[in-house]
Amino acid sequence: MGKRRGGQELLRSLTKKQKRHLREFGEEHPFHDKVLLLLLLHSCFRFQSENSDKSSGESDSETEVEQVSVYHKLLATLKTSPESESEEEQDESESEEAGESETEMDSEGSQEIGEADGGEEDKNDSQEPEQGKETAEQTLGREQADGADTSCDPRHGVIEEFTDVKHESEFSLETNFMEDESGDCNADRRDSNSSQAFSGDPFKQHMDKEFEEKEVEKMSALPKTSSESKWPRLGQLTLSSKLDKHKTLKADKEVDVKQLYLHKPLESTWPKVNKQFLSLVNKPSNSFFTPLQRELFCIMNTYRDLFYPERNALTNGEEIRHAYCLHALNHVLKANAQVLSNNTKRRDKKLGPDSDDYRDQGLTRPKVLMIVPFRECALRIVHLLINLLEVNDKRKIDVSNKKRFKGEFGSDPEEKPPNLKRPEDYEAVFAGNIDDHFRIGVAILQKSMRLYAPFYSSDIIIASPLGMRTVIGAEGEKKRDFDFLSSIEVLIIDQADIYLMQNWEHVLHLMKHINRLPLESHGVDFSRVRMLNLNNWSKYYRQTLLFSALQAPQINSIFNKHCFNYAGQVAVRNVPLSGSISHVVVQLPHVFRRLEAENSVSVIETRFQFFIDKVLPEYRDAIMSHTLIYVPSYFDYVRLRNYFKKEDLNFTHICEYTKKAGVCRARRFFLKGEKQFLLFTERFHFYKRYTIKGIRNLIFYELPTYSHFYSEICNMMKATDSGADATWTCTVLYSRYDAQKLAAVVGIDRTAQMLQSKKNVHLFVTGEN
Repeated sequence: MGKRRGGQELLRSLTKKQKRHLREFGEEHPFHDKVLLLLLLHSCFRFQSENSDKSSGESDSETEVEQVSVYHKLLATLKTSPESESEEEQDESESEEAGESETEMDSEGSQEIGEADGGEEDKNDSQEPEQGKETAEQTLGREQADGADTSCDPRHGVIEEFTDVKHESEFSLETNFMEDESGDCNADRRDSNSSQAFSGDPFKQHMDKEFEEKEVEKMSALPKTSSESKWPRLGQLTLSSKLDKHKTLKADKEVDVKQLYLHKPLESTWPKVNKQFLSLVNKPSNSFFTPLQRELFCIMNTYRDLFYPERNALTNGEEIRHAYCLHALNHVLKANAQVLSNNTKRRDKKLGPDSDDYRDQGLTRPKVLMIVPFRECALRIVHLLINLLEVNDKRKIDVSNKKRFKGEFGSDPEEKPPNLKRPEDYEAVFAGNIDDHFRIGVAILQKSMRLYAPFYSSDIIIASPLGMRTVIGAEGEKKRDFDFLSSIEVLIIDQADIYLMQNWEHVLHLMKHINRLPLESHGVDFSRVRMLNLNNWSKYYRQTLLFSALQAPQINSIFNKHCFNYAGQVAVRNVPLSGSISHVVVQLPHVFRRLEAENSVSVIETRFQFFIDKVLPEYRDAIMSHTLIYVPSYFDYVRLRNYFKKEDLNFTHICEYTKKAGVCRARRFFLKGEKQFLLFTERFHFYKRYTIKGIRNLIFYELPTYSHFYSEICNMMKATDSGADATWTCTVLYSRYDAQKLAAVVGIDRTAQMLQSKKNVHLFVTGEN
């Protein structure tokens, strides 16, 4: 009787809305679901409504049995209302397509509750369940489609993920077998076994490599040995490794399909997908790769780390994206085929129960992590993966949640403001949906793909640094999760230079939490886990592919300090022969003033003191009006802004956080000469690319991150309506720690001369030189 009284008290504490939802669905609304009380509430409700005429002992025993089965059934299907089988199947399909087209707000839970329960309290019972049912299905359908996003969103917390039985059974590696993944069981199994049997398969060689603990300790303590190599297309390469003996790497002039060890479907789909780039090649005899793709994939396929700092959104960006998508998909298909093949052997008892051949998985399922800056990039990657899996027009793969994915990651052409003139590289970088907060899990089998899969059921995770940061959380936060990063085998960071303009701390935070031992088991079968993962050696097997448009110390630090691949590293290190200064079309003197600093940390303070003591006094006169000060770092910008306010200087300022009205006001004041100085941040120029009129004097507080920004800012002087060319000036501050940026602006030869001199160097050049 104590249990019955407790159940009645709990029921009395519920509101009418909660009781109505509980009566209809047998559980509380998912938005305010209390997992610890769900079983008790469910059993009490069934006790009162159905078993009031039975004895308390009998009802307790029966409900205890029923509550477990019903609870798991609810978690598995999220459907309790009596419907026909055809209606249930229709709801499952329409929850991914028709339901996805509806507007979804950030406050989805509260709004959906308002729709379901916000009606009048005195409506009849026949109408209330119908309304509650309709809205609940919309809510549950979104949770079903959202998968990883809902479970990892910091607003919702790290909660128990909803399991879609239909898709989970189709994409579960534990319950699938080789014949279920192919039409011709014997043929595909034979192909898989034959491809896996090749001792030269880079996937097998890399993942099956075994080390002893002493070797790992030695490898972590030894310094890297480097060697130089020159390839026809990539140019100068630096090969480094911590192993005593590492193989030399040579460029393949021709590609042999058999030596690539591609998974069977990719051999036929890749030439079709890559056709748009092959048509531009002068020698179309190579039907697989362009010269750039051939050399890049040659390095990727050896599972070495790769740093390519010459990615260009206008010229080779899509070529590179095609190449790494092929490599990532090839890796996932091989890994999944190995698991499915071992499932078949295990079922047929072809392997002993204690055989180490079963060890084919990591501690968690995600194998590939792709970090990209915008949703448009994720959209193109998913389309590439789909096209690579579709052998022909007749054989279309089944992609779940495809319609919703297009709606959330696609863009509306009408949203683009008309008549905006921007450089071509700007249009290429900021094409499509440029939202930088997203994450999506993708589960892949040979004939099907599941979008919005929960992270722990995904093979590939595509996310932005901000999207990963909100999932990982910070130290001390209760709601955080990074276990799904424990067994990442391929890490791809594309367009790394853009993260310098977003928030580089998010990238560093991600690198600190990748390949850690998980805090929970997450239902893993430890008999199938590779020993390298159990020994916490995953980071030594992880391949990192890093693509950027420039070389920067922050990016180099990621590649040198957070990549531990035992196979070695390959970095492209081409030096710029001519700098961006050659693209300056206006005639003006460029004065490069060197400042001396003891180390890279003290250079920040040294630059500030050098500027206020030696540079700024020269520009205080009224003659030196219309002075624009270009500041790459936002922290330096804030410091200069505060100093200008303290000294009561006549200035205005523009940064990436300035509102549109403030930007217009500052540009007008500067053009008319009402403000002598204009503080201008690099991030504002990166995201807006406005033309600032009225510049007569230009000061680069620090060299630009992007070298072409130097010529762009200098060429803004030609938009000046008044003033003589002789009065124009350009001053640049630099130190020996800016060697890479300086070489990109003035060229390698001038850089060597400027850095050799220990004194302050005044170098006068013009745009024609």
